Amino acid sequence: MIDYLYRIDLSIFYFLNHTLSTPALDKFFSLITNVNNWYIAYVILLLISIIKGGKAGRIVAIGVLILIAITDQLSSVLIKDFFQRVRPCNILPDVITPMGRTGTYSFPSTHAFNNFAVATFIVRFFPRLWPALFITAILISLSRIYLGLHYPSDVLGGAIIGSAIGYIFASLVKWIDKRIFNGSKKR
Repeated sequence: MIDYLYRIDLSIFYFLNHTLSTPALDKFFSLITNVNNWYIAYVILLLISIIKGGKAGRIVAIGVLILIAITDQLSSVLIKDFFQRVRPCNILPDVITPMGRTGTYSFPSTHAFNNFAVATFIVRFFPRLWPALFITAILISLSRIYLGLHYPSDVLGGAIIGSAIGYIFASLVKWIDKRIFNGSKKR
């Protein structure tokens, strides 16, 4: 059974990494996967949330910062060190790596973990934002496979665990807001 699942993982990996490989997609996925390209967008979104989002916006802005600190460390330090799965670019001989290879472990994808956690968290407060947030999380996650840095199962695992943590964290924040701060009357 494990061999069968691994073959499916490899088939999807090679479809995204080889079959879809084009110079235009190399540039696109390299751009969106680079965390340095997110900072400005995140700062702007958090400022808008603080200024225009009322109490819920301020809660979301603070919550996102705390959540990313938690999920990033949980994924990149704890879980990756536990599983120690070698990245496809470091074990498969024919991987296309437009951005080069990296030496860290593969499971779970921290990009998927963080982005799905944040998307799920924010959607619990602002449900109308779900299409933009989840499309972005999906594209960033797919970039990791396309660029040869993760297997599809790494991305799926990161997305599932990140979404669960984002949901639980949002529930905790809502509970704290309700119990300690008497809830947000104006959201």
